[in-house]
Amino acid sequence: MFEKIPARALSDTVAQQLLKQIDKGSFARGGKLPTEAVLAEQFGVSRTVIREAISRLKNEGVVEPRQGSGVFIAAHGAIRPLRIDYAEAVEAGSVWQILALRRAIEAEVASEAAMRRSDADMRSIDAALARIDAAVAEGEDGVAEDVAFHRAIAVATGNPYFLKTLAFLNQYLEAGTVVTRRNEALREDFSRQVREEHAAVVAAIRAGDPMAARNAARTHMYNAARRLAEAGIC
Repeated sequence: MFEKIPARALSDTVAQQLLKQIDKGSFARGGKLPTEAVLAEQFGVSRTVIREAISRLKNEGVVEPRQGSGVFIAAHGAIRPLRIDYAEAVEAGSVWQILALRRAIEAEVASEAAMRRSDADMRSIDAALARIDAAVAEGEDGVAEDVAFHRAIAVATGNPYFLKTLAFLNQYLEAGTVVTRRNEALREDFSRQVREEHAAVVAAIRAGDPMAARNAARTHMYNAARRLAEAGIC
């Protein structure tokens, strides 16, 4: 029923395959999963990996462990959290696709921020931008400051789901962000471009112009992808 996977594979891989079989109806709602020992043998992994995978599915409301009885498929249709397989996400084609998704979200975040930001939000955005400049001036890569800048804009929307979605996507782009930010910090032309792109986003938000903010954010993300490609990340 299941594909054999290497023992070193992450429990997430096991959880994904279990979830796939559950979705296919291989296990009835309310039915019992095979024991840890049986699953470990079928997957070719340790029982510890199986235990971690089941724990993930339990946290997502997909399965229900019952003391002394085993693990059962939740009788109700669980609301599944968004998940992206990390092994696939770091492949070049997937990186581009995730960047495209982030670009669409960042554009709407900037647009919403332009319409809804308060004076306090604007001060936070200005301060975050200044911290990027300070970090670069001190020879640092400014990765943490860059993330904080985009987060400050997302906070200005008043929509917590923008924050959660960007945080989710950024974990798959983190390695690329570190490389491209370092590349940008080392190259004066890149550093200037990033500064100008950030400034354009901030100016549009300050002016309360959602269309200009959307366009500025989209341009920034397009250029960030280009710089990522030049750094050899995707």
